[in-house]
Amino acid sequence: MTTDERRKGIIKILKDQEDPITGTALAKKFKVSRQVIVQDIAVMRAQGENILATSNGYMIPQSGGENKNIKTIICRHKGYTHMEEELKIMVDRGAKVLDVIVEHPIYGEIRSSLMIGSRMDIEDFIRKIKENDAAPLASLTGGDHIHTVEVPNNRAYEKMLEVLKEKGYLVKGE
Repeated sequence: MTTDERRKGIIKILKDQEDPITGTALAKKFKVSRQVIVQDIAVMRAQGENILATSNGYMIPQSGGENKNIKTIICRHKGYTHMEEELKIMVDRGAKVLDVIVEHPIYGEIRSSLMIGSRMDIEDFIRKIKENDAAPLASLTGGDHIHTVEVPNNRAYEKMLEVLKEKGYLVKGE
């Protein structure tokens, strides 16, 4: 298989599935090293492919869907326990947490794709952070951060805001 064929295969896999797939899984599929996949992804992104690197692997965001209800919320928390509780509040009300954004005083907007849609995704995310001794992006801004979320409907969104506010995580809502 040529490099070009492998890259076309990677794109096909990423477009055909909604959930992220790890570099390791792609490497096994194409019988190459994970580093080869990382290089392929970098080249394809440079060529304009919209490939997101999430904490759960690579994905191409599904386009279309006029029914998507995308909202932005501003939150504040300190520490892993509060971060986990905040994420659970969101997914338990049907939200998919698409990303986290912080406004850094020097670097400006820093955005990281999350694509967290279930408690299992949260568990994996928290475990990876702890295993890698990584600090959450919100630690750069004293806990303040922005989430882009996809919610099933406005009722779920309003309930999510209510609980986030009650728990002290909501800074500003629509």
